[in-house]
Amino acid sequence: MGYKAQFRVWRGADDAGELVDYVVEVNEGEVVLDIIHRLQATQAPDLAVRWNCKAGKCGSCSAEINGMPRLLCMTRMSTFAEDEVITVTPMRTFPVIRDLVTDVSFNYTKAREVQSFTPPADLKPGEYRMQQVDVERSQEFRKCIECFLCQNTCHVIRDHEENKEAFSGPRFLMRVAELEMHPLDTADRRDVAQDEHGLGMCNITKCCTEVCPEHIKITDNALIPMKERVAGRRYDPVVWLGNKLFKRNKA
Repeated sequence: MGYKAQFRVWRGADDAGELVDYVVEVNEGEVVLDIIHRLQATQAPDLAVRWNCKAGKCGSCSAEINGMPRLLCMTRMSTFAEDEVITVTPMRTFPVIRDLVTDVSFNYTKAREVQSFTPPADLKPGEYRMQQVDVERSQEFRKCIECFLCQNTCHVIRDHEENKEAFSGPRFLMRVAELEMHPLDTADRRDVAQDEHGLGMCNITKCCTEVCPEHIKITDNALIPMKERVAGRRYDPVVWLGNKLFKRNKA
């Protein structure tokens, strides 16, 4: 059985806009993206929304629903009461282009700053050999669909615009961790994670993990292990003494 739902949708650009109320028909089994499409077809043909696969695999339709960062295509209408007002707004951390579409170019800038996979110099393409046990830890991170919901909810950049230059966010710290754990990657990424990507600014509140649609344990399996590796490098007294002796002998 269908019913009429009350929607409140952000309309406008980054410098000016407002929440506009709509009443839209809902049918059984639909998701929020279905309702946004119906709204475009029946009442607001100029409503801007980014989407592609409608299957939770492209990460395009990221937005905030009742204040929670979510994928429009993976949020079922059955999770809301029929008389509930559903508020749909763009991701708050990024500049609004128009309506529900945000400028996520910050993330691509940060992606380019991550040093690429660095295999052994004498290893030729086609000669890579790894056991499954060697890649199990980092394989989880490959499920990322780059919806940037973790970036959006991370309060280090969500609430502090000034941190964006120094902090890459959970998605790209996870990428650094993935490469650091890769059995064939030869680059030492511990100092880079701390000094260039701002790992120390993360205070492991797990808000990134909570909104991940792929259920990646970003905090427990990527960020905390990287913090442990950095701490082992910089603050372990045995390592500290070894570095001092090595530098003295080298001098």
